[in-house]
Amino acid sequence: MTAQGGSSRAARRWQAVRQLPSRTSLRAKLVTAVLALVAVALAVMGFVAVAVFGGYLQDQVDAQVRNLDASVQHWPGAFSGGAHPAIFLPNTDVVEVFDANGQLVPGIGNSDNLSSSGPAVPASDAGPNGTSGQLVTVSALSGGADWRIITRPQQYNIIEADGSIVPETGTLVVGISLGNLNQNMAYLTRLAITVSVFVLIVVAMIGFAVVRSNLRALDEIEATAGEIADGHLNRRVPERDPRTEIGRLGRSLNAMLSQIEAAFHAREESEAAAHQSEERMRRFIADASHELRTPLTAIRGFAEYYRQRGGLVRRWDRDQQAETAGADAATGLTPDDLDRIMQRVEKEAARMGVLVEDLLLLARLDQQRPLARQSVDLLVLAADAVHDARLLAPARTIELSVQPGAAFLVVGDEARLRQVIGNLISNALTHTPDGTPIEVSVSSGTLDPQAGDHTPAVILDVTDHGPGMTPEQAHRVFERFYRADKARTRTTGGGTTGGTGLGLAIVRALVAAQGGVTSVRTAEGQGATFRIALPLAPEALGHPDDADQADDPELDDEVDGTGAAGELPHGARR
Repeated sequence: MTAQGGSSRAARRWQAVRQLPSRTSLRAKLVTAVLALVAVALAVMGFVAVAVFGGYLQDQVDAQVRNLDASVQHWPGAFSGGAHPAIFLPNTDVVEVFDANGQLVPGIGNSDNLSSSGPAVPASDAGPNGTSGQLVTVSALSGGADWRIITRPQQYNIIEADGSIVPETGTLVVGISLGNLNQNMAYLTRLAITVSVFVLIVVAMIGFAVVRSNLRALDEIEATAGEIADGHLNRRVPERDPRTEIGRLGRSLNAMLSQIEAAFHAREESEAAAHQSEERMRRFIADASHELRTPLTAIRGFAEYYRQRGGLVRRWDRDQQAETAGADAATGLTPDDLDRIMQRVEKEAARMGVLVEDLLLLARLDQQRPLARQSVDLLVLAADAVHDARLLAPARTIELSVQPGAAFLVVGDEARLRQVIGNLISNALTHTPDGTPIEVSVSSGTLDPQAGDHTPAVILDVTDHGPGMTPEQAHRVFERFYRADKARTRTTGGGTTGGTGLGLAIVRALVAAQGGVTSVRTAEGQGATFRIALPLAPEALGHPDDADQADDPELDDEVDGTGAAGELPHGARR
């Protein structure tokens, strides 16, 4: 267990050491790498400098040793028992002689005058078979510095007590102390180490500052990423010089962030649209079910009433039943009762049929089924719609005004465009009080200037002077089955309520299917103006006779009301 525990701890330590680089910051890694490289460079430079300078100094010492060796050979009487000039050598130089037994010969050289211990000449070099002029380095006899020496065979004389001279052969040792060289090398080494440490400190400070300055862009990227993670998708990385890696990285990140933000917003919009579509679908199904249930309930009620009353009974049968069973027992319906019931059933069935037709039309438009495409004069359709509205509501003032401009030709489905204009006028008649005037205007303009679309277009406005709508009502007025408050709902002369709530939705769908735009301008108490804009037909662009239409005498006759249906009749004016 103990061995297993020890190996487990060792494994954990080794794992921690291996994970250390991954836990170290980039700034620390860069500074450490720079310092390591500088330290290696300084160590190599210091080693080379010390080695080269040491070699240079040793060459100087070797030259001095050779010069000393050469000069010793010319000292008069140095080895013949005469004068001893070696005693005048400095303490850093040595000249001494060893006999054949390797013993130092006294009285020759300056061994006795050295203030520090002399060189420890090996026995192999002190004998007659010495280095023969080769430079070697030996240590001192005790402490002190090393010596650089030359040994060679040397003839010398021994003066006996009786004054006789005995020639001997020994080994001459000539050398110079390396104490000064070692001191210089030690000083140079300490200087190199001191300078290296100082340089490392300076490089560490400068390197940290430079790395911090250059990594500031990464810090900004990190901060931006944190803000984006917190939900601020509009944040962007500061732009840098695109010629640098950081600049190119920032530009790429900003492009990526823009795409991510666009995709995120698109997803949000898609989800919101899906929720809205689902909510509209629920509301649509509920409203459609409610609208269909109303006439179906009425039809079912009349049918049950007919069944419960026993059906149609002839007059004489009913009188006979009354005589036999009493007056209270008379059952059955008269033909007049049946006529009223069938009229109501017919009205409710017609109402349900209109609703079903509207739903089918909207379904076809949702499926983007193509409509007929032909050149249509929108002014003629507006004049026909005004004429029909005057017949349906003779008590109303319904005027058609035409502004000077190009021929009001559009490319579309004539039947559907008639339905669009009819729905707009019907909406104005239904949702305004009796006696409220209605104005229909046809003019030239641009398709959607608010959206920046300046395509030439034909503009048709239907203006009423009713109660108007609130901004919330105006925003939802083109939704399916949407009705404004009861103040904008009235009962028509036929006794039915004011529409199913699909008229304006059909208007928007039909106009959009033909490349047009619908809009409404209203305020509470100031009426409402519903506008449709349809692209001008190509053949109407630059029509040469359009500018003179206002002065056409035939047109004046039509404006006075003498034209037939389909022209400019019944109060149309310019």
